[in-house]
Amino acid sequence: MSGKKTPAMEQAGEFSRRDLLRGAVAGALTLPVYALAQPSSIVANSHDSIDLTRSYPFYGHAEQAGITTPPQRYTFYMTFDVTSNQRQDLQVLLARWSAAISQLMRGESIGQVEPLRDSSVGADTGEALDLAPASLTVTVGLGPRIFTDTFGLSDKKPALLRELQSLPSDAFKTELTGGDLSLQACADDPQVAYHCIRVLARIAKHTGAAATRWAVMGFGRASAGKGQTTPRNLFGYKDGTRNITEKADFEKFVWIKDNAPAWQQHGSYQIVRKIQMKIENWDTDRVSDQNAIFGRHKVSGAPLTGKQEFDTPDFNKMDDSGALIIPDTSHISLAAHENNGGLKILRRAYNYTEGINEVGLLDAGLLFICYQNDPAHFETLQRRLGASDALNEYISHLGSAIFFVPPAPREGSYIAAGMFS
Repeated sequence: MSGKKTPAMEQAGEFSRRDLLRGAVAGALTLPVYALAQPSSIVANSHDSIDLTRSYPFYGHAEQAGITTPPQRYTFYMTFDVTSNQRQDLQVLLARWSAAISQLMRGESIGQVEPLRDSSVGADTGEALDLAPASLTVTVGLGPRIFTDTFGLSDKKPALLRELQSLPSDAFKTELTGGDLSLQACADDPQVAYHCIRVLARIAKHTGAAATRWAVMGFGRASAGKGQTTPRNLFGYKDGTRNITEKADFEKFVWIKDNAPAWQQHGSYQIVRKIQMKIENWDTDRVSDQNAIFGRHKVSGAPLTGKQEFDTPDFNKMDDSGALIIPDTSHISLAAHENNGGLKILRRAYNYTEGINEVGLLDAGLLFICYQNDPAHFETLQRRLGASDALNEYISHLGSAIFFVPPAPREGSYIAAGMFS
């Protein structure tokens, strides 16, 4: 594409890639490079390691970072409402976000921290100065309303992107549901993740293109990647033992590979649920009952029919009285791929806590994020869980949203550039 705009492009509010990237760097929130200090800080155990100097690239891969990346210790997840009806404003925002994310993931500040004049506002808020990249990844999602006539993008909509069907577990609060854009920032330092979202939210506000909708700060990853120790959720159980880790499963269940345009290939569908846990009620129950609800032993994580965490569950094995050892209402029985036609989804969940709720109880739970190449896969699993899971007595699904996650942009381009061509 030429860097010169034709009259037709100007009339349609279109920009060349060169114009957009120039604007991303030279706009009101300029993006010169100011490298941060990179202290060597490594924490490790026999299974997992944290290298705070590690960084991941934003450009140059088929898929966006933050999906196959080994889950980091913290996340800051935020959704946005697009506040402008101008297609060009959305395009500029995605270009500016892309330029900023690339720098943030390298551990660089965004623009000047100290303003040139006392009356000026620094582009970077400064709270991540002297902090290393801490394996920061940022994953950008596009909600269903992006692909409507509002922005002239209805013909660009990914084939399976739609609002989720109503499910038995739904107990949503309006303020925790939906969104036009999503940002998932994950890092091994919570302040790095926070700083990243803070900066990107300021860019959205400054451009006038989007406003924050809802957000969750997560800690203690509740899903494991390949080679990682399985973490525990706030009920004390190992979570994500049977998560997707192998390339063949990513190819089959996570990545979009169909007849869609090139800019959608190697994308995925992101579904997020804010699940409140009734901590105090759970803590009064016997561990034997808790084991039956999950279908696993609390300490070892082994299925009730096994001795080790990764033993394959035997969902047909009975005890001497003829009862199933793993109840058919247990969480692992209802979620198992063996009992769902082989379906699998990639889980990338985090624990969260937000203090005390309105009735004086702990406000805590699970920020459940998953990726799949067909939203119907999540609906199939959640429909069974929402209807029969013994765990439902102790949880409430308060928030939900769905987004299309495009592939990673090429160097010199920006997120979802192909949908504007």
